[in-house]
Amino acid sequence: MAPDSYTSRHIGPRQEEIKEMIEEVGYKSVEQFVEATMPSTVLVNRPLKISPAKGFTEPEAINRLKEIASKNKIYKSLIGRGYYGTILPNVILRNLLENPNWYTSYTPYQPEISQGRLESLLNFQTMVTDLTGMDIANASLLDEATAAQEAMVLSFGHGKRKKHRYLVDENVLTQTVDVIRTRAQGLNITVEQVDLSKLDKIDDDVCGVLASYPGADGSINDWSALAQKAKAAGALTTITSDLLALTILEPPTYADVVVGSCQRFGVPMGFGGPHAGFFAVKDEFKRKIPGRIIGVSKDRLGDPAYRLALQTREQHIRRDKATSNICTAQALLANISAMYAVYHGSAGLKVIANRVHDMTSKLAAVFGSHLKNKTFFDTLTVSVDNAEDVRLRALQFGFNIWTVDKNTISISLDEQITADDFQVIYDMFDDFFNAESKSAISNPIVFPRSKPLLQEPVFNKHHSETDMMRYLTRLQAKDLSLADAMIPLGSCTMKLNAATAMAPITWPEFTEIHPFVPRDQAIGYLELIRELEDDLAEITGFAGTSLQPNSGAQGEFTGLRTIKAYLEAKGQGQRDVCLIPVSAHGTNPASAAVAGMKIIPVKCLSNGELDISDLEEKATKHSKDLAALMVTYPSTFGVYEPRIRDAIDIIHKNGGQVYMDGANMNAQVGLTSPGDLGADVCHLNLHKTFSIPHGGGGPGVGPICVAQHLVPYLPGHKVIPLDHEMGAVSAAPYGSALILPISWSYIKMLGPHGLRASSIVAMLNANYLKKKLEPYYDIVFENSAGLCAHEFILDIRPFKSCGVEAIDVAKRLQDYGFHAPTMSWPVPNTLMVEPTESEPKSELDRFISALISIRGEIKMIEDGTMKYENSVLANAPHSAKDLINSEWNRPYTRAQAAYPTKNLLRHKFWPAVTRVDDSYGDKNLICTCGSVENYA
Repeated sequence: MAPDSYTSRHIGPRQEEIKEMIEEVGYKSVEQFVEATMPSTVLVNRPLKISPAKGFTEPEAINRLKEIASKNKIYKSLIGRGYYGTILPNVILRNLLENPNWYTSYTPYQPEISQGRLESLLNFQTMVTDLTGMDIANASLLDEATAAQEAMVLSFGHGKRKKHRYLVDENVLTQTVDVIRTRAQGLNITVEQVDLSKLDKIDDDVCGVLASYPGADGSINDWSALAQKAKAAGALTTITSDLLALTILEPPTYADVVVGSCQRFGVPMGFGGPHAGFFAVKDEFKRKIPGRIIGVSKDRLGDPAYRLALQTREQHIRRDKATSNICTAQALLANISAMYAVYHGSAGLKVIANRVHDMTSKLAAVFGSHLKNKTFFDTLTVSVDNAEDVRLRALQFGFNIWTVDKNTISISLDEQITADDFQVIYDMFDDFFNAESKSAISNPIVFPRSKPLLQEPVFNKHHSETDMMRYLTRLQAKDLSLADAMIPLGSCTMKLNAATAMAPITWPEFTEIHPFVPRDQAIGYLELIRELEDDLAEITGFAGTSLQPNSGAQGEFTGLRTIKAYLEAKGQGQRDVCLIPVSAHGTNPASAAVAGMKIIPVKCLSNGELDISDLEEKATKHSKDLAALMVTYPSTFGVYEPRIRDAIDIIHKNGGQVYMDGANMNAQVGLTSPGDLGADVCHLNLHKTFSIPHGGGGPGVGPICVAQHLVPYLPGHKVIPLDHEMGAVSAAPYGSALILPISWSYIKMLGPHGLRASSIVAMLNANYLKKKLEPYYDIVFENSAGLCAHEFILDIRPFKSCGVEAIDVAKRLQDYGFHAPTMSWPVPNTLMVEPTESEPKSELDRFISALISIRGEIKMIEDGTMKYENSVLANAPHSAKDLINSEWNRPYTRAQAAYPTKNLLRHKFWPAVTRVDDSYGDKNLICTCGSVENYA
């Protein structure tokens, strides 16, 4: 590795340390180690054809990205259709979006070291429930269309899965309907698009109805009568809405579910994403809500503490019985939107909304009798003689408008439209329409909001930049991120998110592009997307890629639906059985279930390998209806299946397709690939293997790569045609396009050799940790040479006899300044460790010393010199408040609690609270901020 190459910056251990670690695990060379780790039938070593062959330096990557970005043309957008110009306050941009303490943290499964973003997400939930008038909201979904499809599934479940019709109003956004239809196919739900305002009654076989408020054409309808008809038929009513409009519109409290996007609360359009979707429901549906909910509990000292509540992530518990496979949220984007509301407060949001509406009202006067929607918030739909002529006219003045059809246009105004912009727009249309029927239109909001807005203290005291900066900093300080320490999560690959790769996501050439602009305005984006698609196809050994899925679980669903579409096209639509190993990630059976497949579990052997005999028996038994095998490689147990090719051959001989879960792709890149092994489709986690940051629980990108025969069946899009057979799975044609430059940069800067080196060092780091910890802990699975892949499992089960469990070790690691490894999965009461290639040897050694020290603390309990109930493990973690308590009646010292190893004297990360009481939180669900009365 050249000292100035990106590879040398990305990979943690230095060359001399790599040599030392190779010798520590018992080998003389890197290649000898690789050959011992990977089965000979698996190791391919196919040279990757990725340009540039040597990899870009960081300055070269930035220069190339600037060249690409310059090909995008920035016009002021009046397109609307779910995406709007917005202004992200710089205090939030600088202190949150561009701050690695926020964007490199993990999903808050360890609440004691996640209190900052948990508080922010609670603010988000409060904001959504307040604006929508619902009782409870989750901590975000992927986008508006995804939220709408989840509402349909909730409605389907409410009807006990016996009512198979779902009615969608004709004035719902096209992309939302497209995504709903794709999801409905696997569940045999018939989606009918009709004018819901004209329905006299709703039939008993309808499970739910969906309408928009405001509608796609801008009109504002009262849907309360529809909701009454739906209720009479036993159906649920879902409303898609706009949070900015709801600051001055009466909330749709008659609905059962309200969904939408938070994009215009400070999150740039970014060619379609990422943006946080919202999902809010009445109280009776709180246990059916998909995704995560933040709740308020208390810690060991009795102080308030936030945690994930009702976040059952039901795919892990119910697996093939799950109704949702949602795993990733859009936490970083939800936090941005929440802080946008905190910073502006009720008064500021109303000023923005009223200004947008006032401009729209003034513009409406220009169109007179041509105006089709007589009620509106920000969108006007207008009849014209030739829509294309009007679009080209607007383009000359620097604006994009939307052509609904040949004789209809629509114009949406937003926060970015300045007074000067508005005057140009007004004069442009005034000239065009010759003021033939101009008349003053005051158009007051037809259903003005009567409910108070955002009265909670947090939305009423951080309006100066100083106060806001300090609030963001206080929250940030409560959360452990990659800026603080290694986050050794098995299967989640928390690696370096390079500053160079992150820089372009705030460039206006990327942020200010609407996803539905004419293609000649997005040449740079399309070039970057094409290069990334080609590189991912090359890395996976496949022929084609779709970047549309915006989470790993959505990628799973998309891959399975692609397989199903292919089988149906071949006249084999009866094939619906999916074989899934019992060791699989919980989203695998959940995704198969929501894709409309029947799940048959496949056994694993005692050493963790796939039971090939059981696989063959079940594949043969179901050969007439076998659709797919879902398999993770390396396995979820952290080892390479030596007979993976045999497993793939068995499935193909019985007429099925092989789906390879890409969760563990970090142990494949440059060494082997799903395509080389013979699989047909895989999904990738760009927020894992390809360096997009986790953002405290999202954004994610879960593209799929497929073999040639599946390329025609990749996701399409009804608004921007993509020439593919399947419907859309995300609202935007290219999913979360704004963050794709991160993975593009990662691949281009590492180059073929750096990508391969990263995989090898990821394996080496894992095996180094394993070797050092073997004298102290049992390791659950390893290959015949005693090696693991890129992760391994520490067995905590032997300590249960003395009262110690995996959760105790996980919480105690917080006192040592570490996030816990993945806990109790895939084997209960174990810890799955994955260090990644980015961690330097010094950090690995610090982690080793922490676990060795904890083993000594366990031994004291085993020996009887310390009772578990009073032990440092049972009381972990220890907050600063816990330590300065004047009373100390514990059999260990304060120093032993807080500074168990000497390296902590140089730097100490403090858990914000002591151990959170989950039982109390389950029994007392509080998932919004306290009201003014609570604080009085």
